[in-house]
Amino acid sequence: MPLLSKITAGLIAGGIGAAVGNPADVAMVRMQADGRLPSSQRRNYNSVIDAITRMSKQEGVASLWRGSSLTVNRAMIVTASQLASYDQIKEMILENGTMKDGLGTHVTASFAAGFVAAAASNPVDVIKTRVMNMKVEPGKVAPYSGAIDCAMKTVKAEGIMALYKGFIPTISRQGPFTVVLFVTLEQVRELLKDF
Repeated sequence: MPLLSKITAGLIAGGIGAAVGNPADVAMVRMQADGRLPSSQRRNYNSVIDAITRMSKQEGVASLWRGSSLTVNRAMIVTASQLASYDQIKEMILENGTMKDGLGTHVTASFAAGFVAAAASNPVDVIKTRVMNMKVEPGKVAPYSGAIDCAMKTVKAEGIMALYKGFIPTISRQGPFTVVLFVTLEQVRELLKDF
């Protein structure tokens, strides 16, 4: 499959999945941030369902998709970069004879794909989290007017490396996840190749 087709497939799959799951993502981000807020500003959600229900009632249904463009873009970037880089790296390893097709090749290509996905998505993660966490007070101007505004303000105030805050935890999560994902995929392919 050509590289462009791999990227396109990843973009479409990631985008659809993220659009459907955005309400839960907003709830998760808010619930994680709640403990860091002063007591008077905490939302104190009891569960994801409670968060989604209260957000709908208090802020409107549209609040469930706050930051959704960032979530969709992030998912598209992660999925496309994982799928395309895994296949390309695996093909390069096999074509130049560095390794034979097997577990070593799959682990190497998948860890590299996890690194590529983490590097590509971390800036979007930082901006997405800041946009989803922003508290919009009635009658007041929101801290950010959107993703670009958030990115510009972040870089201006903290420097370009602020977009890579949390990179070590990201690669620590993304690397093993991607290895397990693709090694499992390859094992399932091997088991089902005769069907």
